[in-house]
Amino acid sequence: MTEQDREPSQAPRRRADRLLGVAADPSAPPPEQARREVPRSLRRAAVLVGLEAVATGVLAVVWLWLIVTSTPEMLGAALAEVVVIALVSGGLAAAAVGLSRAAGWARGAVTAAQIFFGLSGFVATFEADRPLIGVPILVVVAGVLYLLATPESRLAYFR
Repeated sequence: MTEQDREPSQAPRRRADRLLGVAADPSAPPPEQARREVPRSLRRAAVLVGLEAVATGVLAVVWLWLIVTSTPEMLGAALAEVVVIALVSGGLAAAAVGLSRAAGWARGAVTAAQIFFGLSGFVATFEADRPLIGVPILVVVAGVLYLLATPESRLAYFR
């Protein structure tokens, strides 16, 4: 097809359009999704996980303060610990938001985090002989796991 054979309604195409193709028309906007009703127990679990995120963030700041005010043997390793604690805090905060929206990915992440916190609380309470630190951790872990195991919380993920 030459330029003379083209219909008058069609504008001549640019060289880039002939070589690379023309951009597609924009797609239709996605349909509005109905927002799920999140059960009260799941919102309470989200609040507890949010408190864990805040407490872990405070721990990261305190740990950084201790590093700055002292002379650690291995500065790189100490700063890496602060980064890991801060990442855990951020992950917990994201998981708390996910729980408050009944996102499917949040439940497994929160359950795994509670297992690790439970182990830490157990060690602090019974092996390190620090029950003032370990018992509150164990209470929060038990509360989150209970709230995630309630029937209405479990059913929220099947709808």
